Amino acid sequence: MRPFLFAANWKMHLGPAGAAKFLETFLKAWPGATDGREVWFFPPALSVASVRRRIDGRSGLAVGVQNVHWEEQGAFTGELSVPMVAEAGARAVLVGHSERRHVFGETDEMCRRKVAAVLRGGLTPVLCIGETLDERERGETLTVVRRQLDVLAGSDPAAAARVIIAYEPVWAIGTGKNATPEDAADVHAAIRNHLREVGVDGSTARILYGGSVKPGNAQALVSQEPIDGVLVGGASLDPADWLAITQVPG
Repeated sequence: MRPFLFAANWKMHLGPAGAAKFLETFLKAWPGATDGREVWFFPPALSVASVRRRIDGRSGLAVGVQNVHWEEQGAFTGELSVPMVAEAGARAVLVGHSERRHVFGETDEMCRRKVAAVLRGGLTPVLCIGETLDERERGETLTVVRRQLDVLAGSDPAAAARVIIAYEPVWAIGTGKNATPEDAADVHAAIRNHLREVGVDGSTARILYGGSVKPGNAQALVSQEPIDGVLVGGASLDPADWLAITQVPG
């Protein structure tokens, strides 16, 4: 069984005090880890320590960061290295989120370097992939996600087994639209097949869905066999909504 993963991407929201308040509310109602499911938080970098202090020692909870540089140190103002975030207690790193790609110009090659650096550092990359609306309307969904997955080609198989994939169609992020559970499941199945082609065991890889996930649609998504959890933006900023999402039956 691949354990369910519920990942909260807080983007540029909730500073250290806001993160502390969120966790105080969330943890009062959270029943603890059940059925092997995990809940990960990806706060802004300044809030990582605040989140870590409040979840330390609690099974099933972990903190990650939203971005890293592929170099371990150097003259890269404003960047974070993998050793730095590991020292801060991060367990995982988002790589290639659509906002990093489309707002900040990150390329597939940059994502390849970041995934490699995260794996070298012993952390878990969460590689975000997905097509734009134009690409979807041109029937290029699978072409795009396969190209984005190709950054894993040539990775050490044992290390690459740690990579988690998050399929987030760009047209669904923050728009209120989302792929139907059946459409999402079809793409997830295709992702599993392509992972095998790049040397990753598609049967054991965890693949999440993201894009306008809410308490009202989360259960229908995670009930699809190829989907192993969700990566959530806006709805993860409300403790009650996030609790509801993390507790949906699989």
